[in-house]
Amino acid sequence: MSARKKLLFVAPYLPSPPEFGAQRRMHGLMSDLAMRHDVSLLALTNRNDRIQTQLKASREFCREVISIDNPAFSLGNRGKRLLQLRSLASPKSFEWHTHSNRKLTATLRELLARETWDAVTVEFCQMALHREALGPMTLPPFVLDEHNIEFEILRRTAQSESGAFRKLYNAVNAPKLRAEELRAWKLFDATSVTSAVDEAMLKKEQPEALTAVIPNAVDLEQFVPSAQLVEPDSLIFFGAMNYFPNSDGLTFFVREVMPALLKLRPKAKLRVVGHTPDALRKLASDSVEVIGFVPDVRTHIANAAVAIAPLRVGGGTRLKILEAMAMGKAIVSTRLGAEGIDVQHERDCLLADEPAKFAAEIARLLEDAALRTRLGIAARRLAEEQYGWPATARKLEELYERLAARRVG
Repeated sequence: MSARKKLLFVAPYLPSPPEFGAQRRMHGLMSDLAMRHDVSLLALTNRNDRIQTQLKASREFCREVISIDNPAFSLGNRGKRLLQLRSLASPKSFEWHTHSNRKLTATLRELLARETWDAVTVEFCQMALHREALGPMTLPPFVLDEHNIEFEILRRTAQSESGAFRKLYNAVNAPKLRAEELRAWKLFDATSVTSAVDEAMLKKEQPEALTAVIPNAVDLEQFVPSAQLVEPDSLIFFGAMNYFPNSDGLTFFVREVMPALLKLRPKAKLRVVGHTPDALRKLASDSVEVIGFVPDVRTHIANAAVAIAPLRVGGGTRLKILEAMAMGKAIVSTRLGAEGIDVQHERDCLLADEPAKFAAEIARLLEDAALRTRLGIAARRLAEEQYGWPATARKLEELYERLAARRVG
């Protein structure tokens, strides 16, 4: 057991109650660390969110929570497009412009001057600009928590994008974000990543960087196998559909996989659960039900015969897969969707990339209850062995200890 520490987290939004993947990571790590350490939080907020609810939930485990409104987060579609256009002529990335906030930087400087912190963890490279803006002052160890390698997501997004404006935008913006992310890796005392794949990518660019793999995980007491009856031929794809890797995966599945699946299983039905923009709701049909946001996704997961992750873009590790695993669900994913998670095809899940093969693997599971059960049991066992938040939080504690030892040395 390490000595009790004073830990400060700096984040682009409040972590609780967790409603999407990045929030779940922040909530899982911070709430577990708060059992043994004094955890404080400085976060940007979007005035359109349920801020009072989020503050109350975050204060249940944080010693202090300071929230700062970030006007760029509440821009409508027109305002966002105008900012994107302006950012094209700027040396800074669009992400820099949306996360730059002088009040947050000033508040961070005040907190560092007011108290002695054992470590400061900054969530996402987009928030690294606040560390860079501090100027000359004595600082505690700073850790950058990389949920994804962001420039790699932009690269993969650019390859999948078909719109002319989006292609131009990504072609101009991606190099700027890459330069900012590489600079952050040099600036921070250590960088945590979610998978060995991401760590190797980071080390290739910055061999001398101090890194640690802090995997995503799942609340094994909250996400558990259910005795709820499964609806035959039912599928679930859940997550924030306003996040491009998810929206791209949904579009790919509905347009390219679903027609092949319906030939094999005419009664198959997909339910889409999570924040869904109006533009994607047009994908709804007799075989595709768009449910949208729900406060608790577990009932929908339990009801589904198969969970899918048809992702073609992304990085890090997908919490949707870990949560489905913890609930003992049979899963079909692309290999990229399962990247960074220690699953094996036919042992813990089924993996397929081509539309016809993806459809065939789903059909196998819908036809074979014994196979679904076997894969679900194996998935739950793997989640229990490797992907609980307590084990993951202790890896972050070990990184703090390494940084403290470096300072003493």
